[in-house]
Amino acid sequence: MQAQIILTLAAGSLRPLLTRSNSPLALTDLPIFAADELNLRGLALPTDLLSGLRPSQFDALRDAADKAHCPCLLLIESSPLDFQDPAIKPVSIDRMKKLATAATRLGCSAIGICPAGVKDDEAFARTAAGIKEGLASLDRIEVNVLLQPGDGLLAAPNGLTELIKKIGGFRIGSLPSFGHAHATGDAEQALRRLAPYATSAILATVKAFNKSGVHDPWDLARCIESVRSVGYVNTLCIDFVGKGDPVKAIELAREQMSQALLAEEPA
Repeated sequence: MQAQIILTLAAGSLRPLLTRSNSPLALTDLPIFAADELNLRGLALPTDLLSGLRPSQFDALRDAADKAHCPCLLLIESSPLDFQDPAIKPVSIDRMKKLATAATRLGCSAIGICPAGVKDDEAFARTAAGIKEGLASLDRIEVNVLLQPGDGLLAAPNGLTELIKKIGGFRIGSLPSFGHAHATGDAEQALRRLAPYATSAILATVKAFNKSGVHDPWDLARCIESVRSVGYVNTLCIDFVGKGDPVKAIELAREQMSQALLAEEPA
């Protein structure tokens, strides 16, 4: 029997609603809105939406998520972190600590970061060493660190998986996205390569639907088939990055992805 994949929401998808001055939707409304209006069962939170919040506001968001049965699962750093520049590395490691602390307060089990500046083998080695040092500093904080594809050597799926292997350990993984997979030129192969390292989530990027309701430019169902084919059983986080009404796009994506998840796997 196929294990169930849970559909969740990337909170940044609703950024236009949350940042609008006259919007009735507050950050603490997100969990109940995601659960009741969008029928999604968890949240991935980008750090830019949380900027400036007090600890008590983090607690209020976690409490709201618990009450709505829509937990905060993942905290994603909105800006790339540089671990290979010796002058910047300590700042990036400190940022990792702050992210992990905030994630714990929110109830998230993982943080997502995108390593920057990995242009050559030397930068690759320095980045691996820097992230490994950062992981050691999080030894008493029980969160996983998920690496997003980046530029340079980390644009290719093999580059990211090799970095994960070089860092090593049980608390490091990948945070792939449908959008990045499409950008590689072979979305299905990229997802099959990265999904086994995705210990918590995959960002199910949603961009646009045509008048017939077909998602463009990548096929959501085929992306799902790709990750299921390698045994992926964690969450798919709907991440709307297009223009127009985010709620309508999220609802349409949820329906299509739910149908794909119910369909039997190809032989």
